[in-house]
Amino acid sequence: MRILITSSLYPTPGAPKVIGGAEIFVRRIAEGLLKSGDTVEVVRAASLPEQPMETSGGIDVYSAPVRNIYRPFTGQRSAPARGLWHAMEDWSRSADLVASRIKAFKPDVLHSNNLSGLTTAVWKVAAELGVPVLHTLHDYYLTCPRCSRFSDGKTCEHTCMSCTLLTINRRKATRYLRGVVGVSQRILDIHLQTGLFADTELRRVIAHASTMPVSAPAKGPAGPPLTFGFIGRLTEEKGIYNLVKAFADLPRDRVRLVIAGVASAEIQHELRAMAPKAHIEFLGFVEPEQFYRQIDVVVIPPIWEEPGPLVVADAQAARKPFLGTRFGGIPEAVKRGAVGWLTAPDPKSLADSILRIIANPQELAEMFERLANKNDHRTFADVIDEYRDAFALLSRHPQ
Repeated sequence: MRILITSSLYPTPGAPKVIGGAEIFVRRIAEGLLKSGDTVEVVRAASLPEQPMETSGGIDVYSAPVRNIYRPFTGQRSAPARGLWHAMEDWSRSADLVASRIKAFKPDVLHSNNLSGLTTAVWKVAAELGVPVLHTLHDYYLTCPRCSRFSDGKTCEHTCMSCTLLTINRRKATRYLRGVVGVSQRILDIHLQTGLFADTELRRVIAHASTMPVSAPAKGPAGPPLTFGFIGRLTEEKGIYNLVKAFADLPRDRVRLVIAGVASAEIQHELRAMAPKAHIEFLGFVEPEQFYRQIDVVVIPPIWEEPGPLVVADAQAARKPFLGTRFGGIPEAVKRGAVGWLTAPDPKSLADSILRIIANPQELAEMFERLANKNDHRTFADVIDEYRDAFALLSRHPQ
């Protein structure tokens, strides 16, 4: 098949920016499809003026100009500027580069991912040119300008009026879709509950899988201290503040916290001040394999509806149990057999859960034994196969 992929970000040597797991996932999908024998092109939102085409990993990557007052992911802006940006984004009707690539590349399907900077105009031009569109939900762009449904320190249970007004045309544009994929059932359900995708032909959940090689079975922790780890963006919705506050009251000689992720000196100082007596180590940006070698239990503490955190899949491939909050796709992973515990997201609940883990070494040992004996690991090849099946179904059945 010939597959045109669109994504707000797509890391390459010439434009390496990574904000979250979505763009890493998209690159994995593109390269996996290429290895499966498909022909792939990518269109992303330009991060530089007049950004040229770049070939990375055997895939031609084109950068579409962002027709707005600034390019996305370029730092903090004032509230009025953000409001104007989102209004212009919602009313965008032009996707000239995508149209030209469709005419030249002649894809069997367009697979869209995050849309900031590209807009739902990519769906419209594809549909008008007769190309079926499958969209993967990595965030809440269609119902929330922030893409997170998170405000004032908590997840949004309902779509507020400002979000409704600033996403009206995005929601209308879903009529151009032939298929939609949620990276978890939870993210798909939230969109269905808002009235989206009722008439979309294909609706599926395709859960993440790790591209890390499955680690050899581990014997279990050698501590004390028992090492808990956090990897990801150090932002409020990811739960890092609650996690550090939880460590403020935990015994330093029994537990330590290792944090992997980009952290300025200011952020490190702020976090250490929340738990001045805690044993905390900052690794900075490291490859996941290096992080997992240094920890016993990974903590996944979001306080928003995290769509489908890759860290769950990576933890299982590394044969490390996790402590996760009951948000987004995390409980689903446990139901599917992922090895870990669930907890509430507040600092006291996190601290109590960590205390229970260190007080029950036999239970922890049983967790490691389950992971050591686990042979049914979901692989990224499974993810590729499921997407190829969905692409084939849409391309075989024109509307």
